[in-house]
Amino acid sequence: MNTEVNRRLVIIVRADPVICGHSGEARNLAEVALTRGFDDVRIVTWPLDRLEETGLPLKPMDTVLPYSPGITVERPGPVGGYKIPDGRYLAGMVGRLVELFTDGVPTVAMSLYLHPHTTAVAEALRIARSTGLPVNVTTIAEAVGSDITDVVRSAVDHGEFGAAAAVLSNYLSQDLCVAVSEYTKQVIVESAAELDAVYGTAFAPQCDARVKISYPAIDTSAYLALDEEETARVLADRGLERGRYVLYLSRLQKAKGVDDLIRGFAASEACETQTLVIAGRGPDLGYFQEVAARTTAASRIIFLQDVGDEEKPHLMAACSAYALPSKPAPEFTETFGIALVEKMLAGGGPVITCDTGGILEAVGDTAVVVPSGDPSALTVALNVCAGGIDDAEAEWWQHRAREHAMQFDRVNVFDRLFGYLHTEPSLVASPSRVRI
Repeated sequence: MNTEVNRRLVIIVRADPVICGHSGEARNLAEVALTRGFDDVRIVTWPLDRLEETGLPLKPMDTVLPYSPGITVERPGPVGGYKIPDGRYLAGMVGRLVELFTDGVPTVAMSLYLHPHTTAVAEALRIARSTGLPVNVTTIAEAVGSDITDVVRSAVDHGEFGAAAAVLSNYLSQDLCVAVSEYTKQVIVESAAELDAVYGTAFAPQCDARVKISYPAIDTSAYLALDEEETARVLADRGLERGRYVLYLSRLQKAKGVDDLIRGFAASEACETQTLVIAGRGPDLGYFQEVAARTTAASRIIFLQDVGDEEKPHLMAACSAYALPSKPAPEFTETFGIALVEKMLAGGGPVITCDTGGILEAVGDTAVVVPSGDPSALTVALNVCAGGIDDAEAEWWQHRAREHAMQFDRVNVFDRLFGYLHTEPSLVASPSRVRI
C-alpha cells in the first residue's frame, strides 16, 4: 500500500505528441489537478513507437512543452510476443492500471475516448476488484467525437451489435459519464436509440439520463497577453507579416474542409496580397498540397508541419482571419472545435467557420459562419474579413470572442467536472467512493 500519496488522478488518453485537442485537454486537467489537492497525477498513454506505427499525426517531440513537476506520463509497453496478433499494448495498459487501482490510494480515473481507453479502465477495475486488494476508485468517462462517429455509429450502421453494445456498456459502467458538447450527447443518444430499436436494448434512456456535458479544458493563460516582441520574432522566423495572412491550424484531413478553403482563398480579391498558411499534419496533407498547386494562388499558399505549442498562439494572434470550414463526414464530425476557442482567446482577425456538429457551442455568435462545403461562401467571408474590417471593428470582434471563450478556461472546466461528483446521487451515497 502506498502511504505517501493521499489522492491520485489518472488520465487515460492519447497524449502528446499526438496532434489532437483532447491530448491538450488531458494536459490541462492534469495541471489543474495539482492545484486541487491531487498530489499524484498520472497520464497513462501509448508508447511512442506504437503511436508512430499507427500513422497518427504527431508533433515533433522537441516542440512539446514539458509537464509540471508532479505529473507523470506513463507509456506501458506491450504484453506478450508475436503469437498475439493484437491487443498487446492494451494488455500492458490494463496491467498498469490494475497496479495503480490496487495500491490503496484514493484514485479518480478519467478516460478520454471510450474505445479503447474506457474499455481499459472497465477491464482494469474488474480485475482490481477480483484481487481482494483495497480498491478506492471513482471513474469518469468522456465521450469525444470519434467515439460516436467512428465507432458506435459505424457499428450501428453495419449491424455490428456486439461492438456498439460493448462501447456503450463500458461507458455506462463508469461512475460519471460526460460528453464534450451537447451535440455529442445528442449523437450518443440517437445512436443508442437506433441500437435499441433493432435489438430491444435500453441504452438510449440511460445515456439521456446519465450523460453530463463537460466542455474541453483549455489553458487560456497561454493565449492571453502575448508578448508582442515574441510574436514579431515568430512572424519574422516564418517570413510572415501581421495581418497579411489567413491561417488554418488544425489536423489535415478532408473533413476539415481545407480544400474548400484553398479554393475560396484563391478566388478572393481581398486576399490577393495575403498568404494562406496551412499549419498541421494529417493523412490528407498530400491531397491538399495538390489542390493548392492547381490554383492561381499556389505561390501564396504555404504548408507548415512543425508548429509547436509555444509558437501556435502567436500565429493565431497575428492573422487577418482564421478559417476552419469543417464539414460532416462519415469518419469525422467536429463535435466541439478546440482550435477555434484557442484562436478566439489569442485575438487576431475574425474566425470563419461552419455550423457543423458542435462548432456553434464553441464559438457562440462570435464567428463568421458560412455553409460547409461551399468555397464561394468562403471567398465572400474572406473578402470581408481580410479586406473590409477596420481596427475598431476588429477589436470589437476580438473582445466578444475572447469573452465567450473564457468559459472554457481549464480551471472552470475542471471545477464543473469534478463538481458533478458531489451531485451524482450514486457517488454521494457510496462510502467507498473518493471524496473530491
